[in-house]
Amino acid sequence: MTNQTIRIVAHIIALPNKVEELKAVLLELIEPIRQEAGVIEYKLLQNQDDPTDFTFVEEWASSEALNTHLDSPPFPSGSS
Repeated sequence: MTNQTIRIVAHIIALPNKVEELKAVLLELIEPIRQEAGVIEYKLLQNQDDPTDFTFVEEWASSEALNTHLDSPPFPSGSS
């Protein structure tokens, strides 16, 4: 049996008048989540042609690691 990773692409659209506010919140999430057990990749992309368009690209070592992340509070400690 092969140990396959779990990959997720999460797409978020900001309200046009809230782009910078949302971006600030999303950026605060990155480093704490990257410290979680089982994270292989966790990055945020912003569409250069449409700044309201954000995409998280995630890779997790296992479904157990992802489930632990999903069961945690929505904002890691240290976030505003």
